[in-house]
Amino acid sequence: MRAWIVCVVLLVATTAVMAQAPPPSAADMVGKTIPLWDGPAPGAAGTGEADTPNLTMYKVPGNAIHAAVIIAPGGSYAHLSMTYEGRDVAVWMNGVGVTAFVLKYRLTPYHYPIELEDAQRAIRLVRTRAAEFGIDPNRLGMMGFSAGGHLASTAGTHFDWGNPNATDPIDRASSRPDFLILGYPVISFQASVLGSTDVLKANGSSGRNLLGDNPDPKLLDDLSNETQVTAQTPPTFIYHSTSDQTVPVASSVAFYLALHKAGVPAELHTFERGAHGGGLALGDPTRGIWPTLLLNWMRGRGILDVPAAQPAK
Repeated sequence: MRAWIVCVVLLVATTAVMAQAPPPSAADMVGKTIPLWDGPAPGAAGTGEADTPNLTMYKVPGNAIHAAVIIAPGGSYAHLSMTYEGRDVAVWMNGVGVTAFVLKYRLTPYHYPIELEDAQRAIRLVRTRAAEFGIDPNRLGMMGFSAGGHLASTAGTHFDWGNPNATDPIDRASSRPDFLILGYPVISFQASVLGSTDVLKANGSSGRNLLGDNPDPKLLDDLSNETQVTAQTPPTFIYHSTSDQTVPVASSVAFYLALHKAGVPAELHTFERGAHGGGLALGDPTRGIWPTLLLNWMRGRGILDVPAAQPAK
C-alpha cells in the first residue's frame, strides 16, 4: 500500500509540473509539416507560403493511442502567432499526453470561407489518418486563441458530417471537433455584444480581415458564433480576461450562455486582470493558473488518458 501511495504522489507531482511549463526541449520536438491538400489548395491564388495551408505535428512519444488537438494561433486573421499560441501550446499538450497539430491557415487577402475550409480540412485529414498518427479519432479537438478562437468556434458551429460519396476519402470524414478550447476568443460581430457599432474594426479588425470592407450583414450574423450554437456544438472550455481591451470578454460570456442554454457542457473562466494575448500565460500572477484549470477539465471530460492504478506490493 505504501508503494502505491508513493506512485500516486509522484504522478500528481509530475502532472503539476507539466501544467506549469512546457518541456525544455521544445525546439527539438517540432514534427513534420503536413500539407492539407496534395497540390494547390482549393481557391489558392498561388503556390507560395501564404497560399499553402498546412499542419505541423507534435506527437506524443510511444505507441499508445492518445487524444489530439488542432491548434489555430491568433493574429486578427492578418498574421499568425505561431510560437506562443502555436508551438509552445503544442509542446505543453505533449506534456500532458495529447498529440498536437499547429494549423497554418490562409489569411487576408483571403476571406471567408477559405479560413474555415482550411480548418475543416485539417480536422478531416487528422481524423482520416488517425491510425497513422497514433490518435483516437473520437477525441480530436480544436483549440484557438483570439482570431484563432473565432476559427475554432466557427468549426465547432459550422461543421458537417462528411460526404459519403466524395471521391477524396478525406472529404468523407466529419469536420466536427469533439471538443473546443478557446483562449480569449473572437466570437461575435454583433454591436450589442461588442459595445461598438464598428464591428469590423472591433476585435483587432478581425472582422474586416476575415470578411472584407463591405460584408453582407447576414454573414456578420452567421459568423457571430454565439448565434449558431446547437445541442450538437462540442463541449467547450473558455478563458478570457475582463480587462482585455482588444477582444471584449462579453463575447466569451455570450458564447458560454448560448452553450449553457443549448445544454452543451461548457466551462468559462474569466480573470479580473490580463491583457489580450499571452498564450499559456505561464508565470502570470493573475491568469497563469488557467492551464491547470484546463488540465482538470480535460481529465473530467475523459479527454486525457488516465494511468491505471498500480497494484499494492
